[in-house]
Amino acid sequence: MAEVTVSGVSKSFGADKAVDDVTIQFADGGFYALLGPSGSGKTTLLRMVAGFEFPDAGRIAIAGEPVENLPVERREIGMVFQNYALFPNMSVFDNVAFGLDVRGVSRSETRTRVGEALELVQLTGLDRRRPHQLSGGQRQRVALARALVTRPRVLLLDEPLSALDKSLRVEMQVELKRIQRDVAITTLFVTHDQEEALTLSDRVGILNEGRLVQEGPPHEIYERPETAFTARFLGDANLFTGTARGDRIELADGTRLASAEPPGADGTAVTCAVRPEKMLLEAAHTASGGSEGANALTARVLRHIFAGSSLTYLVDWDGERLKVFVQNRTGEVVPEGAEVRLTWSPGDTVVVAP
Repeated sequence: MAEVTVSGVSKSFGADKAVDDVTIQFADGGFYALLGPSGSGKTTLLRMVAGFEFPDAGRIAIAGEPVENLPVERREIGMVFQNYALFPNMSVFDNVAFGLDVRGVSRSETRTRVGEALELVQLTGLDRRRPHQLSGGQRQRVALARALVTRPRVLLLDEPLSALDKSLRVEMQVELKRIQRDVAITTLFVTHDQEEALTLSDRVGILNEGRLVQEGPPHEIYERPETAFTARFLGDANLFTGTARGDRIELADGTRLASAEPPGADGTAVTCAVRPEKMLLEAAHTASGGSEGANALTARVLRHIFAGSSLTYLVDWDGERLKVFVQNRTGEVVPEGAEVRLTWSPGDTVVVAP
């Protein structure tokens, strides 16, 4: 196991700059998610750490050792691909043992290490089966066992759960986190699934157009996004634009919002974000007014989306469409066209870069 350090790394493919001056550190034994839309550079960054691509500029180090010019076989990494890349004509045992065979490990030690790896991923007794005789989740575990059996310093995961259905993905998220903690291996995980990143990782790095826009613990990034892009990409957010007036943000209709931090110098343009689940929605004629000092807007329900345990309301405020998430506690639904009052705490109004 080892710390991975990426310093000022860039990579272009022709005129397309896939990774642009990224600096980031992956702590020893940590579980780190790289998150971003398609084309953001997350997979290219992972492939450079692995050694499948080489950076045009910058340094990559594993345990303090520069590796940016080393071939993949000398980096001591384990990797699980999106499609698992199992050999269909080989048994589970032989698939897992493949990396050991290439390294010339003795047959007796190979049997021991493969047995330990299959026990770790809870596949003991399935060593003679072929991949086509396994479920999707079992194939994913075989790929993980194969990546770990060589005892790599770093584990790289390229969207390994994307081929699974939703219920199996949730189950495998729990298993993947358990295995990572048991082995205590530095893990880099590429995903486009925001919920998966929040569930699995100790830290999240968000990339957009090749640049690292924010990184930190999942809770911190979710609660305090630094940019409008981060606020909308990780979860969901209602964005408001206005002008700094003292300690408030003045919106176009004259409404003044209190925020988590001072909005800036008087007269400057301000963008702020509010998570949909932070807002309280009440029918205007029954609204309690919210807690003292709460921000408040009057809006009109455009439509609602029922999801069993929760509802999503789309509402119109001053020509802007806002989204509000409400837990289904009472079974009651505010009808479309109804006037509603939205309230939320000043601490949930987060000033972001536009």
